[in-house]
Amino acid sequence: MKNRTVLATIVFAVFASITACSTTGSKASDPVAERHSINADVDAALSKLYVQAPGARQLVGEAKGVLVFPSVVSAGFIVGGSYGQGALRRGARNAGYYSTTAASVGLLAGADSKSLFLLFMTQESYDRFLASKGWTAGADASVTALNVGADGSIDTNNAQHEVTSFVLNNGGLMANLSVEGSKFTRLDL
Repeated sequence: MKNRTVLATIVFAVFASITACSTTGSKASDPVAERHSINADVDAALSKLYVQAPGARQLVGEAKGVLVFPSVVSAGFIVGGSYGQGALRRGARNAGYYSTTAASVGLLAGADSKSLFLLFMTQESYDRFLASKGWTAGADASVTALNVGADGSIDTNNAQHEVTSFVLNNGGLMANLSVEGSKFTRLDL
């Protein structure tokens, strides 16, 4: 019983800290300011991606839609979770604002932040995403991580999949991390 109480306390603390890190007082009360903040962060994240992997600009241009999360904060100790807010872009225009959440159990300790980019390479995958009430990577579609070489070159063989992803960690290095199990939900902004 004591172990369950400790585990429940840890889970609560992790999710409370993630929520606290992802919201601010001014954003919560002003949707216009929140949209502007997300847009600026998305633009900055895309610019950083294009510097790290110049070939990404062409893939983003070819994608039917790109879901960009500038900062997905993860934290945990054995049990963990992650949260981030971002925008769905179709060309240069926003098609909506979204959040992403994920939970995990395993050998976890600490906190991390990363940028996540999902590229919908086919019209069918983009339309399925838009029609969903809550889309989960791995359940609603398989997401393939794009491999980036040390020189910033992209392995375009993986870009042939319906949904592909890039992940940048805080140091700007490409991380080949799975997004399987992450849930994406439209925000009402």
